[in-house]
Amino acid sequence: MKIINITILFWSVLLISTPLATLKGQDTHRFDPPWNTPPEAAVEFTIPGINNIPDLYGDIVNPQLVVFFAGNQFMCIDELLAGFKKQHPQIQRIFVETLPPGILARQIKGGSLTIGNLRITHKPDVFAAGTDLIESMSDYFTQTKTYTYNGLSLMVAKGNPKNIKGLADLKAKKLRISMPNPAWEGIGSQIETSYKKVGGTELLHRIMEEKTKDGTTYLTRIHHRESPLRILLNESDVAPVWSSEVAYQKLIGHPVEEIAIKPEHNIRAGYMAGRLKDAPRAAVADLFMDYMVSEQAKAIYRKYGFETD
Repeated sequence: MKIINITILFWSVLLISTPLATLKGQDTHRFDPPWNTPPEAAVEFTIPGINNIPDLYGDIVNPQLVVFFAGNQFMCIDELLAGFKKQHPQIQRIFVETLPPGILARQIKGGSLTIGNLRITHKPDVFAAGTDLIESMSDYFTQTKTYTYNGLSLMVAKGNPKNIKGLADLKAKKLRISMPNPAWEGIGSQIETSYKKVGGTELLHRIMEEKTKDGTTYLTRIHHRESPLRILLNESDVAPVWSSEVAYQKLIGHPVEEIAIKPEHNIRAGYMAGRLKDAPRAAVADLFMDYMVSEQAKAIYRKYGFETD
């Protein structure tokens, strides 16, 4: 009996003191977001894979400014907000969401969003997303301004193990694709346009219908979070993404590579900020609109792989 108790005690101590990475051979959460720098707080309770809300930022209580950004701009948020606060030190409590633009548009129109047990009813002062979406919602804004541009790329694991050379290769039977869902991801329809440029409706049908049906095309809910993780965790072989997303993953040291899409098959998407007509914090919203087209803001976007005029 003593031997059994000692053995149990030994393994209990070992399990408590040994890192999860050692027990599993690798830390399966080593790539988990948030990839931004979380704000300081008295208690830090982010738990990889369990309690982790990477697309909500800042101060949700009594904010002085609320901005909704199309999600693929998440890497710019830390520096954008820091720069704006430095210019306007009287404005420190800012709340930001970086969810898919279609979801944010529905939140604006419906007035609320629930994530898990959290219900958010903040009205944004500014909505920054793709030009097509902002223009389609023109009745919601008092003014709009274009501030940056982006193109498409293919993201693959470092070394390009499947030897992917371009969009035409995505028709391969067993190739696993992480594809933004056009239902709520603006990039989805842009990629579909590129598919048709390369292989007509046949390639589009192959990727979006046949491969979706057999499970080799995975349709994302939040492509700027899911697609990089699926590549990093070897759950997908290739992901059509904005070029800025590959640039950012490489910048933070994640083992991915970019496969360029030929200019004749690519697009140049614009991003536009809109100031809401019923912005609850109108004066600050106007300040932020001016900031988004400033050289300081544009330099931040260029740093993370976006293009500017």
